[in-house]
Amino acid sequence: MIKDKLVIGSDHAGFKLKEVIKSYLKELGYDVKDIGVYNDEESADYPVIAKQAAHLVASDKFSKGMLICGSGIGMSITANKVKGIRAVVCSDTTSARFSRMHNNSNMLCLGQRIVGEYLAKDICKIWLETAFEEERHLRRIKLIET
Repeated sequence: MIKDKLVIGSDHAGFKLKEVIKSYLKELGYDVKDIGVYNDEESADYPVIAKQAAHLVASDKFSKGMLICGSGIGMSITANKVKGIRAVVCSDTTSARFSRMHNNSNMLCLGQRIVGEYLAKDICKIWLETAFEEERHLRRIKLIET
């Protein structure tokens, strides 16, 4: 059974972890679109990938997105420039859970130089499976977006 449609992208510094996460997401039943990069041999500009992925999520072509670079920080800063995007950098499972429950994050950014592949898989799974608790948090999301 296919779950959500996800977009995933990386720069050269996140390529290897992106490949691991992409395979893992497919094993979990997600429809994953890889927008690059496709090797780690040439330097790539993370803002190009981050903007492309963010626009795909903001336009509702994909329900969520994941971006991976060396630290996750540059990708998140860039993605958050796109209206409607709430990108978070997570390096632990608690942050992943709360970013979904309280902030309804729609893009997850990881740092290949920060998290190992097993922790990254746990972060992704928790982030994808945690629902947004609308109640008082929806009001706060609206305050962010206005």
